Amino acid sequence: IKNLQQMFNYDGYFKKLIEESAIQEVASFLLQEKAIPKNLQYFNKPPGVGKPTPPHQDGYYFMLKKHNAVTCWLALEKVDEENGCIHYVRGSHKNQYRPHGRSEILGFSQGVTDFGTEEDKKNTVKFEGKAGMFLMHDAKIIHFASSNKSSIRSRRAFGFVYHGASAKHDVEIGKAYQKKLHDELKEKKII
Repeated sequence: IKNLQQMFNYDGYFKKLIEESAIQEVASFLLQEKAIPKNLQYFNKPPGVGKPTPPHQDGYYFMLKKHNAVTCWLALEKVDEENGCIHYVRGSHKNQYRPHGRSEILGFSQGVTDFGTEEDKKNTVKFEGKAGMFLMHDAKIIHFASSNKSSIRSRRAFGFVYHGASAKHDVEIGKAYQKKLHDELKEKKII
C-alpha cells in the first residue's frame, strides 16, 4: 500500500490520535489558534520502487484564502538519504507560494516548477532519523524527498494535517483547479 487518506474517519484509534493528542496541542500552539484536524495519512515508499516526492508546498494543495496550516510527519521506521528522507528549504515558508505544475507522480499531482535555484540549493536541509522522529512544518515550506533506492527497506510514515480555525477554503480556486484537471484528463482521453 502506497498511501491511505483520512484514516481518522475509519478508525477510532486514529481519530483519537489526531483529535486528542499532544500533536494537536503543539499544532494549536504553532498556529496560535485552535488546530482543526483535516487529514491523517499513511505514506509508504517501498524498497526499490518508491518514487521521489517532488518539491512542493502543502498549502498549495489546501487552497486556503487565509494561510494558516501545518503538516506533521511521523517516521514509522529509520529514514535516511537511501530510503528517501525529507528535505526542507529553510525559510521558504516566509515567501509566497511558488508556481506549481503537474508532476506525474501519483499522490503528488503538483510540484514547484521553478525549483532548483542557487537559493534553494543553499538552503536545503535534510532530516534523517530513527523511527519516531517527528517533524512539524508550516504548510508553505518547500520540501521534497528522493526515491527509495534501498533494495530491502521501505520508508513508512504518518502525515497529520491541521488548519487553523480561521483558515477558509478558497472555493473559486478549488473550482478552477478541478476544471483545469478535468480538461487535462479529457484532452488525454482518460475521461
